[in-house]
Amino acid sequence: MEYNTLLQIAKDYGSPLYVYDAEKIKFQYKRLISAFGKVKQLKLNYAMKALSNISVLKLFNQLGTGLDTVSIQEVQLGLKAGFKPEQIIFTPNGVSLAEIEKAASFGVQINIDNLSVLEQFGTKHPETPVCIRINPHVMAGANTNISVGHIDSKFGISIHQIPHLLRIVENTKMNINGIHMHTGSDILDIDVFLYASEILFDTAKNFKNLEFIDFGSGFKVPYKLGDIETNIEELGEKLSIRFNEFCKDYGKPLTLAFEPGKFLVSEAGYFLTKVNVVKQTTSTVFAQVDSGFNHLIRPMLYGSQHEIINISNPNGRERFYSVVGYICETDTFANNRRINEITEDDILAFKNAGAYCYSMASNYNSRYRPAEVLWYDKKAHLIRKQETFDDILHNQIEIDL
Repeated sequence: MEYNTLLQIAKDYGSPLYVYDAEKIKFQYKRLISAFGKVKQLKLNYAMKALSNISVLKLFNQLGTGLDTVSIQEVQLGLKAGFKPEQIIFTPNGVSLAEIEKAASFGVQINIDNLSVLEQFGTKHPETPVCIRINPHVMAGANTNISVGHIDSKFGISIHQIPHLLRIVENTKMNINGIHMHTGSDILDIDVFLYASEILFDTAKNFKNLEFIDFGSGFKVPYKLGDIETNIEELGEKLSIRFNEFCKDYGKPLTLAFEPGKFLVSEAGYFLTKVNVVKQTTSTVFAQVDSGFNHLIRPMLYGSQHEIINISNPNGRERFYSVVGYICETDTFANNRRINEITEDDILAFKNAGAYCYSMASNYNSRYRPAEVLWYDKKAHLIRKQETFDDILHNQIEIDL
């Protein structure tokens, strides 16, 4: 999006503010479709935990994706957005059997990742098709918080437990229609991903009624100029060939499924903040903005870098700033970052703010969560109002003391 457009949106709707570019979302979706164009049956399930605004979900429904959900509330949001139950996969971790049964009652695809629940669910509902999430014991992902396929991970059923898994399936006579894995986010080494895929193919041979194989996602996007990213075109070429070979050996065509989240929405998002104060200390120049890690926690939680552009002065002389928020503890978005000269009331745009940004926002310090805008068909559409004081009090109960 052009900086002037973002500035006008900030003027119209205030700050802090999240803005999402629908055209970028569509572009990323088409990239994935094209990369795996040699696969006859491809299904992309948008991982809605990345960004779950109902208008964004409706956009994905319009594009033709399915949905990857991790909670019963996400399932209900997906249905509310117009997705059909068969377009939704439910992949929780550590939830109760009751929650899984509730999801199954809606008719969505169930994905189970532990032996205990698999046995309980299979005993009670042997007729319900179930996907099994396998832990391939392959380390992938750039941060330990988002690497989920290694041996110490809480996610998935270990490949070393396959004999036990098969015994449960045989004893319950349950219907296994899919095999799934997810190694982690920010995958860079395609060979590591392909190695994990071979483990999944070997596991799939144990099941005769599969309809799909789900390879998760975790594709890395660039966070700054010159940053490395997953070569999705190379992965698409290599995995498509291997998948087609497997389907031939398996004896019937299967669906290749992915669950992209960050890849589809990260680069489409901008977080706009206003500079309240430029503060010079003995060693640092701080740009203090009207937000904090209550709105964008990723730099504090993951150490992630978001490129910051002064869209009020994009061609100004570059200086070094530490960009910090208004939360009353260490609240740093960027340390000693080179940014075009900043003055008070300038608007700063944080890039790559589409994934895991608003969805992880909170009311810490009793601050309001910001508004959201979707730039669609060359128009700005308000898709979530900024919260008010009434929202802070909503559901609180005052008692007489």
